[in-house]
Amino acid sequence: MKKFMDEDFLLTTETAKRLFDYAKALPIYDYHCHLSPKEIYEDKKYNSITEVWLGGDHYKWRFMRSMGVDEKYITGDASPWEKFLSYAKALEYAIGNPLYHWSHLELQRYFGIYETLGEKTAKDIWDRANAIITGGDFSARRLIEKSNVELIGTTDDPCDSLEYHKLIREDKSFKTVVVPTFRPDNAISIEKPGFADYVSRLEEAADMKIACFGCFKKALAKRIDFFSQVGARVSDHSFLTVPYTEADEDTVAEIFDKGRRGENLSKTEIDAFKTACMVFLGEEYAKRGWVMQLHMGPIRNNNSKMFSSIGADTGFDSIGDGVCAEKLSAYLDALNKKDMLPKTILYTLNPTWNYVLGTMLGNFQGGGIKGKIQFGSAWWFCDHIDGMTEQMKVLGNLGALAAFVGMLTDSRSFLSYPRHEYFRRILCRIIGEWAENGEFTDDEAVLRKIVEDISYYNAKNYFGI
Repeated sequence: MKKFMDEDFLLTTETAKRLFDYAKALPIYDYHCHLSPKEIYEDKKYNSITEVWLGGDHYKWRFMRSMGVDEKYITGDASPWEKFLSYAKALEYAIGNPLYHWSHLELQRYFGIYETLGEKTAKDIWDRANAIITGGDFSARRLIEKSNVELIGTTDDPCDSLEYHKLIREDKSFKTVVVPTFRPDNAISIEKPGFADYVSRLEEAADMKIACFGCFKKALAKRIDFFSQVGARVSDHSFLTVPYTEADEDTVAEIFDKGRRGENLSKTEIDAFKTACMVFLGEEYAKRGWVMQLHMGPIRNNNSKMFSSIGADTGFDSIGDGVCAEKLSAYLDALNKKDMLPKTILYTLNPTWNYVLGTMLGNFQGGGIKGKIQFGSAWWFCDHIDGMTEQMKVLGNLGALAAFVGMLTDSRSFLSYPRHEYFRRILCRIIGEWAENGEFTDDEAVLRKIVEDISYYNAKNYFGI
């Protein structure tokens, strides 16, 4: 029997082992995550492994609920030790769940703990991990440095002051580049009750009166320019499916006015407004050479009772099954017709859309840009061995895997960086098996370049930050 998660973990061939030697030491280019720039700037310290490991981690919370753990020990008022012990008891039986691998990679890389976590080992691991956490060399910045992270792209609302990004840029003692990402979901969610209040916030942030839809677009453009000044080169959008309903400017202006007054809007009106906003924003990104990210497929906050109790991003989201192909195609084509389609990354939460996105890429490649339209990394419910393997094989079958910009953490935790190692091991396993099966060349230089490009260099060149 193989040793649990040893140095050859997931590396099933000799070629895979050699390729991982090339990949493992490369820097991490984490172009999309949800880390707090405030916590990075202030170099947040932690009191226990519960705080740094379980605080805000809805992946772990969701699994604990599935194992029958009471909410008191998840988001409730139980002590840090009780919460840690509850997770340890649950994790012991997380067979088939990527949390089992992620958690043990994190224990190995940050704490030097190679025992498996369970009820019997929980107290010893709790004591050893907390001794390191409180030992003075364990903080947000130290974790980033230890993980060899070259760049972090956070996720930021257009109205954000970006004050902590500015302070980080001024601090020359911290070498990792931290840049904001323009995430205007709140700005275009005209159907939500808080839309009018958001427009007022946008007025204040952009320092201008928003009296009409044209003014609204100018305010967003001003905020894009502000983000650019602070280092942003990427936007991000989340949709169940990408909207696309064409309407003339006057109609959209009327919809904007109705939304601001809080009037009820039809689905057609909502889609028309969002379409106009997304076409405008796509053009603005193209003018500035930005990358646009489209995350598609989640149904959020399904459990209304728990949403009312503990809020969003707490483990009650799931995969949607709507239709995406036709409207996504129409949206990309609308920008492409004007030669205003920016570099774009398409992510799907629904793996049944893998071939939809994998074929959509080829419709809009070109302009001499390697992988201009990307099939984004296996995301959220798909970032496990099967999901990552499937996403990369689909991309290889239908497009250019060698042009792939690779992994991102999409996480709120400073301990999530071993997921890049997880991804690189899976990548090397896939390519190593292809080579050893005689399905691809065994030319070491070619194999090495492909692995190093997907692990690091493609992203660095694609984003150009």
